[in-house]
Amino acid sequence: MSVRHTVVVDRLKDWKWDIEGLELISANDYLTRQSVVQKRPMRIINLCRHYTYLSGGYYCSLLAEARNDIPMPTVADIVDLSRRSLYAFSLPDLERVLEQIIRRLAVPPEGSFELYIFFGHCDDPRFRRLAAEVFDLFRYPLLKLSVGHGKRGRMIRSIRPMGLHQVTATLGDFFEASLRSYARVPRRKRSGGRKPAIYDLAILYNPNEQLPPSDMEALERFIRAGKGLRVDVELIQKKDFSRLTEFDALLLRETTAIDNHTFRFARKAEAEGMPVMDDPKSIIRCTNKVYMWERLSAKDLPTPKTIPLNRLRFDEQVVRQLEEQLGYPMILKIPDGSFSRGMFKADNRGKVMEAAKALFARSRIILAQEFMYTSYDWRIGILAGKPIFACQYKQSRGHWQIVNHKADGSTIAGGFTTMRVEDAPAEVVDLALKAAALIGNGLYGVDLKQNERGVFVIEINDNPNLDHGVEDKVLKGELYDTIINEFIRRIEAIRTG
Repeated sequence: MSVRHTVVVDRLKDWKWDIEGLELISANDYLTRQSVVQKRPMRIINLCRHYTYLSGGYYCSLLAEARNDIPMPTVADIVDLSRRSLYAFSLPDLERVLEQIIRRLAVPPEGSFELYIFFGHCDDPRFRRLAAEVFDLFRYPLLKLSVGHGKRGRMIRSIRPMGLHQVTATLGDFFEASLRSYARVPRRKRSGGRKPAIYDLAILYNPNEQLPPSDMEALERFIRAGKGLRVDVELIQKKDFSRLTEFDALLLRETTAIDNHTFRFARKAEAEGMPVMDDPKSIIRCTNKVYMWERLSAKDLPTPKTIPLNRLRFDEQVVRQLEEQLGYPMILKIPDGSFSRGMFKADNRGKVMEAAKALFARSRIILAQEFMYTSYDWRIGILAGKPIFACQYKQSRGHWQIVNHKADGSTIAGGFTTMRVEDAPAEVVDLALKAAALIGNGLYGVDLKQNERGVFVIEINDNPNLDHGVEDKVLKGELYDTIINEFIRRIEAIRTG
């Protein structure tokens, strides 16, 4: 079994467990051993007895960071929990969670009590949500949380780190189970002859999403591709936020938005030094069509004629100007719509006013755009500045968009044609590459229209569809291999950089 984590202890006699797959080292040996360049950083679980400033535990985390290892806790974590005044800001939110849990308990604890939080798990499973919240804020391996009574109900009196020597015999099994869960070390070795994985990739998805960017068949092919490339691919959900640092990289396969958890996942991954697709900057840039239009216009890349509208300066005079410049029909769209949602086609003044009113309720600025009908839209998939697939998405039958969102909530999508990138028109691919370069170096889907006037960029998607039988129809498994290999390249670039 490959070693994923190094456990640092003050005294080897404090360690009483037989857990395979972990390197055990004393603090003295860790502090004095020579730093060597490694292909991947070691994940250091610092279980020293004390973390006070300039103590052995403090220096173990400090030198781990200097060696580009990944310690838990970090020096920032150590500082955060060094004094109550430094973490007091977080207590009101944690106490609200505590009260919510206690109110729902049939038999709540009486008086003051203590909770042990080991690697984000709680010794009292009724408080697992609180433990996850605490672990997300303070990533210590071992914490003791003391709860008492205050003027307004239960209050958290203290959150204190624990040393390994404080893990009593009664907590021993709980410690081992929590550590195994965190480090993903099973009690039995895997059967079979497959070599152990080198890296761990998390894929964020929502099993209940109506129009996910990847269907389950595609997600299963990511897992299959990872096995062949020695990458453990695990599907995670919103509830797994606290586990994110267990992985080496993150792939978002849930529709992204600035104001939901997908953006928080991306920011957390980036802050932890993990490759993430797509990164927070790409999400910000792609999810707002106003930004996108400004960027494309500044570089003179062709787009349908577009006019931004300001809610505070919108009146019938503005509508008359739209009629002169765009004509009917015209498109009005919300800046952060996706999957053909948040768009209206208006063919008279009354419908323009009606659509604008609905969209302005959601956004200060909206876009008016000339209607440019084509029987299909191009989608060119771009990864790290290189095209990886080319699709034609056909308009839904009898509709002006590729997805027809019905009033009853159902959807009807048009057909598609997938082809090799080299078989797509060169001018379409070239324009897609130029447009994607304005956003970043991640995974994008560039939508374009082509007619007798030329090729036009419609939008750039930070989270493009990758569905089995559609985008992978030509490349098949090679599409997933390509994406996994790019993650490997990025992980190793960070390791050696």
